[in-house]
Amino acid sequence: MPTLRVELFEGRTPQQKADLAKELTDACVRVLGGSADGVDVVFFDIKRQDWATGGVLWSEKGK
Repeated sequence: MPTLRVELFEGRTPQQKADLAKELTDACVRVLGGSADGVDVVFFDIKRQDWATGGVLWSEKGK
């Protein structure tokens, strides 16, 4: 089964991550089959200063 890598801006609560992990796991089991025990979800919290879109750091957007 899959390992899912989730990259998002830091600041999400542990409960939000747990809820998302459950939803992603359920979707994988529903679509791919297998068991929930075979799905890994790994979260990476990224600072806005370390992420750019369109050549602009997110920490600089809106300034």
